[in-house]
Amino acid sequence: MKFSVAVEYALHGLIYMAGLEENKSIRIQDMSRFQGISESYLSKTYAKLAKAGIISSAAGAKGGYRLSKPAEQISFWDVIEAIEGKEPLFRCEELRCKSISVNIDALPEEYTNTPCLISRVMHDAENEMKRYLSGKNIGWLYDQVFNRKFSPEEKERALRWFREHSN
Repeated sequence: MKFSVAVEYALHGLIYMAGLEENKSIRIQDMSRFQGISESYLSKTYAKLAKAGIISSAAGAKGGYRLSKPAEQISFWDVIEAIEGKEPLFRCEELRCKSISVNIDALPEEYTNTPCLISRVMHDAENEMKRYLSGKNIGWLYDQVFNRKFSPEEKERALRWFREHSN
């Protein structure tokens, strides 16, 4: 299993959007420059976040992106689903019933009417990951980064940069 780099780009950008002053936004050009990543790729990523209602955009000279709801209401899983889609990570093809050595007509009904054990294990694992990532949100991430990891100087430098570049 592998999430695309867009998930990382999105989460990093959302941390900084969480620190924007109220009703301020950041232009895609400034965010891509700050993060040192492709503007066109980041633009596609933010379009997915906007479509999911995680961020909102405003056009024009004073335009840009901002969170569309409080950071505490945006979970990691929300971001992953916005970027990667809602398809399950595992898809069972029911191979247990397709093997050349299996006579499907001779299988007991309880075998064919119950979910594949492999499928159940994989879906249970995905649900555990979803539960865990749904419990982590951008507000929590902001606190971890800005109030626990960054020194006061690093925090002020980053927030000042965004104050100077926000609309």
